[in-house]
Amino acid sequence: MIKKIKFKSLFLIMVVFYIGYIFVNQQFTIKNIKTQINEKNIELQKLQDKNQKLQDEVNMSKDDSYIERLARERLKLVKPNEIPVVNSK
Repeated sequence: MIKKIKFKSLFLIMVVFYIGYIFVNQQFTIKNIKTQINEKNIELQKLQDKNQKLQDEVNMSKDDSYIERLARERLKLVKPNEIPVVNSK
């Protein structure tokens, strides 16, 4: 009878510890997943911002005044009868 009670008690204690172990392990897993989700959300926001900037550039590149400004700044082009001004710095 004592062996039966000890076996049941031991079995019950082992089950409780196993359930506790599973619970703690799941909490760590949930915490890691939440951290990964937060990191991915931050990365997503950065990529969305970058995408918006690129979309704005695409929309601006369709405008003639933007193209003219780039040609003047980068290629040093001037219109006919214009006198270019050179900065001596």
